[in-house]
Amino acid sequence: MTLDEVRALVAENKVEFFLCSFVEMSGAPKAKLVPATHLEDMVEDGAGFAGFATGNMGQEPHDPDMANMPDFSSLTILPWRSNISWVAGNIEVEGEPFDYCPRTILQRQLERARGMGYVFNVGVEAEFMLLRRDETGKYVLSDPLDTLEKPCYDLLTLNRNLDFMTILIRYMQELGWDPYANDHEDANCQFEINWRYADAMRTADRHTFFRWMVKVLAEERSLLATFMPKPFAHLTGSGAHYHMSLWDLAGESNLFLDEADESGLSQMAYHFLGGILDHARGLSAVTAPLVNSYKRLVRGAPRSGASWAPVYVTYGGSNRTQMVRIPASGRIENRCIDGAANPYLACAVMLAAGLDGIEKKTNPGERNEDNLYQVPEGELRQRNIHFLPSTLREACDWLEGDEVVRQALGTEYADYYIDCKREEWRDYHQSVTDWERERYLPIY
Repeated sequence: MTLDEVRALVAENKVEFFLCSFVEMSGAPKAKLVPATHLEDMVEDGAGFAGFATGNMGQEPHDPDMANMPDFSSLTILPWRSNISWVAGNIEVEGEPFDYCPRTILQRQLERARGMGYVFNVGVEAEFMLLRRDETGKYVLSDPLDTLEKPCYDLLTLNRNLDFMTILIRYMQELGWDPYANDHEDANCQFEINWRYADAMRTADRHTFFRWMVKVLAEERSLLATFMPKPFAHLTGSGAHYHMSLWDLAGESNLFLDEADESGLSQMAYHFLGGILDHARGLSAVTAPLVNSYKRLVRGAPRSGASWAPVYVTYGGSNRTQMVRIPASGRIENRCIDGAANPYLACAVMLAAGLDGIEKKTNPGERNEDNLYQVPEGELRQRNIHFLPSTLREACDWLEGDEVVRQALGTEYADYYIDCKREEWRDYHQSVTDWERERYLPIY
């Protein structure tokens, strides 16, 4: 979008302000409110930020300011405040691209793919839970009537949340995202929204905006919307499954599609899939980025009867016990990714792993048809089926040793990322939990 086109949009839609936004490591959006009267200044100089104050951006208090340079291809007029427009940007420091900017990290991988003749398309299944505070201030499920052991797709429960869901979907329709299937998910007070796939940058921008929009709508109703992977031990966690395919530069041909294949995948798709599996454990530190993430990636079933989350490095057809599922011809689905993953970083590392598979012609092996939740672990080891990391610490160790994923992030940023996550792990282990007190105080 050219500056003249932006000016025309501002005039036509009576836009008065821009939220010039970027994300730090967590994926949480940061922004400055810029009046439309200063559009030209924002275009030329960006919006300035003290990097150390924004979160994990690799800066200290003495470092020069970051400038967020807006990319108007992401421009999104707020459906609930039409005089305000959100725009994502890329960070520069002293006029140069900043290696610690997640959006820039993804941009570099997409440029690499384009140089190879590929466009990376991604669709996302976004899951979240709605909570409220009780009289003690504790977060509890928002709907006290949502108590079924198997609440997934329940119409009566969905009906009680139609106000929230229909407004959210209507806003997405206004934005042109084409939301097509939306439901109450497997956990109580858990919902899933699906919208049409797009190129990875557009999807990452939309996913970032979506998470913020959902939280805004929840707050307006005195609720908390959370994308935390595993808020409650007895309930199913929240994932963000990514559906992936490579297309030609014209966007006319799906290079993953082969109708003659049993699974509808081309040889290129299998090589890409092989790369994802080959780097799965290193990817996990990015796609499952929290201590809490690994409480979702377990065999143990919550009360619904299944975790719906992967535990092993495998792939299969329409088999939801696998890490990578083939849900339909011409695309693959990574089920390891959770709701806390930074969309830009997740897309970047998955693309890098897949391209590595294409370059090396990695064979993913035979697809798995088993219900892996029921196969004894000893048998899985005998079949040489690898386990995903069981903790954030283990995932960081795998990332440290995976040069392909490290190069995708940039080695300097990868080291910084690992340091931040290991500090998170140390903080977790230095805390004393209610579980420890309840288990140990009476005995010891």
